[in-house]
Amino acid sequence: MFERSLTPNITVTIGHHTRIYFAFVTTAPRDLDSPATVTLHAATFADVVNLAAEPITFDSARGGTPARLVLVDAMELAWQRAKYRGHQHLLLPADPGLVGLNTLQHWLWQRLQTPAGSQVAA
Repeated sequence: MFERSLTPNITVTIGHHTRIYFAFVTTAPRDLDSPATVTLHAATFADVVNLAAEPITFDSARGGTPARLVLVDAMELAWQRAKYRGHQHLLLPADPGLVGLNTLQHWLWQRLQTPAGSQVAA
């Protein structure tokens, strides 16, 4: 529970349904995502790792690896964490200073306005 309280989050309400999403940096491919996981940004690990809260020792071999900033539904967080880590992918809490509520709102709006055929690939 302690980790989740420090992880940036956003509450989304659509109609009568409200969900809380937590922001993470991951190296996992989209095919390991739950249906409710949302990719906000995809780039190389070298670019995305700067959004992680924890300092990571940079490995130049890993620098070109695809990585993403994702929103994970709070109700699916344990399952998503186990799935990513079970396949040896990182799941790092995003930095609340760099990925605060305003940033999450901005990127989520951009993601929602993107046509379905041109979704972010990772």
